[in-house]
Amino acid sequence: MPRTLIVTNDFPPRPGGIQAFVHELALRRPPGSVVVYCSTPGRRGSAAWGGAAEFDLAQPFPVVRERTSVLLPTPGVRRRAARILELEGCDSVLFGAAAPLGLMAPDLRRAGARRVVALTHGHETGWAALPGARRALHRIGEESDTLTYLGDYTRTRLARALSPAAAARMRRLAPGVDTRRFHPGVDGSAVRERHGLTGRPVVVCVSRLVPRKGQDTLIRAWPRVLADIPGAALLLVGGGPYRRRLEALAAERRVAGSVVFAGDVPAAELPAHYAAGDVFAMPCRTRNGGLDVEGLGIVYLEASATGLPVVAGRSGGAPDAVLEGETGTAVEGERPGPAARALLRLLGDPAAARAMGARGRAWVEREWAWEGVAARLDALLAG
Repeated sequence: MPRTLIVTNDFPPRPGGIQAFVHELALRRPPGSVVVYCSTPGRRGSAAWGGAAEFDLAQPFPVVRERTSVLLPTPGVRRRAARILELEGCDSVLFGAAAPLGLMAPDLRRAGARRVVALTHGHETGWAALPGARRALHRIGEESDTLTYLGDYTRTRLARALSPAAAARMRRLAPGVDTRRFHPGVDGSAVRERHGLTGRPVVVCVSRLVPRKGQDTLIRAWPRVLADIPGAALLLVGGGPYRRRLEALAAERRVAGSVVFAGDVPAAELPAHYAAGDVFAMPCRTRNGGLDVEGLGIVYLEASATGLPVVAGRSGGAPDAVLEGETGTAVEGERPGPAARALLRLLGDPAAARAMGARGRAWVEREWAWEGVAARLDALLAG
C-alpha cells in the first residue's frame, strides 16, 4: 500500500486551525498508509509533553515527535525525516505547512519520495510579500509537485511568488467540516443556561482572543446593538492574550453585563457553543501592512453547518467562507458601525436569519464536507 509521511510543526494536542486540519487529513487516509513526524508542544518535562504521548497512543497511525516545540528544516530534522521515510517505506510526503518545511523536499525526494504535496494556509501570503521569504516560497514551489491553496485570495497572493509552472500546479485544498458534529439539531440550551443566556438573543464568536479576530470590534459595536435590542448578549468563546484588554473594553463601553467570556472549551463542547447563538460573528481584519490576514476561517463554516447566519470580516480569504447575502455577510472589521448594522439586521429578523442558516447548512454539505476534501487529497498524492 502507498504510504505518506506527514511532516508538520502543527499537530494536536496543541490547539489551532492548522493542527486540526492536518489531523483530520491524517485520520481520513486509508488505514496503515500514514506516518506523522512533528514537533512536541510545550517545553521538555512539562505537562504538554505527557499530553502529547497520551494523544499519540490513541491515534490509528504512528506519530514520531521531534524533541522541540518548533519543527524547522534544520540539518538534523532533514536527516531524521529522510530516515523515517526510508524505514517506514513511504513514497509520498505531505507538508502540514509549506513554509518553511517545504524546503526539505529535495532531501526527501533523494530518500525515495515520489510525490510531494505542501499545504498552505494564511501565513504563506505574508511570505509572498517579503523578498527573502518570497525567494524561499519560490523554491518550495519548484520542489513540490503541488502547493495547495484555501481560496481565490490565497491563490492569487501565492502565485505572485511562484514560477508560472509552479502556479499552474497549484490546487485548492481547504479544511472540511464534520457535518455530523456540527448540525442544526445540536442542543445549545445547557450552554445558554450555564451563562444566563436563556431566552435572550445571542451573538456568538468562537475564536482565539487576539486582535486580528475582531472581538474588540464586536464589543465596540455592542452599545449600538443594545440600543435596539436591550436583552441581547455577546458570547465570546476561546482564550488568548487579548482577554484582559477585551474585558477592560467591555467595562469601558459599559456593556460588561451583556458580554460573556466562556474561555477555552473542550473540542467536544464546541458544537453546543455554536448552537447557543442565534448569529455567528467574527469581523476579522488585516493587520501589519497585509502580513497578518485570515486565511479562510473554518469557524464560519462550522457555524453555517450548525444553521447560523454569519457575519465575517473582509480580511484575506474570509469572504470565501461566506456566500454574500445568502449564508451571511462580510463587513469591514476595522469599524464597529458596519458590524452593528449587520448584527441588527439579523437579530431583528429571526425568520430571515434562520433562512440564511438553512442555506449555509446546505452549502456546507454540498461543498465543504470532509469526504470531498479527503478525496481531493487522495488525487493529489496519487499524482
